[in-house]
Amino acid sequence: MNGRGMLVAAPERWDEACFLVPAVRALIASGLSTGIFCPAAQREFWTTVEGLIVVDYPERAKVKALAAGMALKWQASLAWEMGFAAEVFKVGGISRRFGGNEKKLKKLLTNPLVFTASPLEHRVRYYLAAVEELGVKTTRPAFYAPAELGIEPVAMAVMLSPDSDFGVSYEWPIERWQEVGESLQLAGKRITVAGVNGGRNLGKILAEKLGDGVEFFHAAPLSGVLPLLAVHGLIIAADGSLPHLASHAGSTCVTLFGPNDPVWKRPLGRRHAVVRRHVECAPCLQPMCSLDGRCQNELDVTRVMQAVHEKLN
Repeated sequence: MNGRGMLVAAPERWDEACFLVPAVRALIASGLSTGIFCPAAQREFWTTVEGLIVVDYPERAKVKALAAGMALKWQASLAWEMGFAAEVFKVGGISRRFGGNEKKLKKLLTNPLVFTASPLEHRVRYYLAAVEELGVKTTRPAFYAPAELGIEPVAMAVMLSPDSDFGVSYEWPIERWQEVGESLQLAGKRITVAGVNGGRNLGKILAEKLGDGVEFFHAAPLSGVLPLLAVHGLIIAADGSLPHLASHAGSTCVTLFGPNDPVWKRPLGRRHAVVRRHVECAPCLQPMCSLDGRCQNELDVTRVMQAVHEKLN
């Protein structure tokens, strides 16, 4: 495929956007002019992907307004689900519209794809399988590397992020976060605590408990925090959007999993660690626990600190 190139729809979730990056890099490396169609809030993130054309749209954009002239700019499109981007591609008259083989989405496509990804595979395989069906090779290690931000991590700097934008059942008890923070303080580490929208405001509470010498920042909007994440060589975080963005920024993450499945949704990269207490009801993926929060309450500080020390050393 050549000419005007392919416009790819960006997932709205941050973890999914991070998982899409290797497939987008593979498209670019194939020689295809590649664009990403994303919400304006994601623009800063996608500009870190070298060679990618970023086409962003405002929050309340209208389909017809964005579709005007799209067929003149793009020869093909790739959509992942029925929604705003797929409608823009259809109304815009892009001649070759690729996407998943889903009943509702197929009505907007000219070329449904048949790719599948096993539930036992990492989510990145979903996106890679789609571009592989287009004849694109995806095995180059550089496709999975962190972004080149040109920022060196500060020695002894560790970030704690106890909030999760996935829901309160993804959050570890605050008193255990305090134990981790105090242990790192005694070891002479420079601690930053990040607060994230969508949780129980644990970040701010933790920063207050750890006292003077601890820096707190509110990570909102998330698209603008990549440079600050890159400054920290190690980030200890609840399972949420932040550790995925930290991985993209080049940090090493220790991610605390609860309702989610790390086989499917761990941050990309072998340098990271996942800590979890696997219980019989997991993975439930629920933002609110209907039982007793056992996947979080049964995860002890010793196991978390073991993973932290392994990465620090």
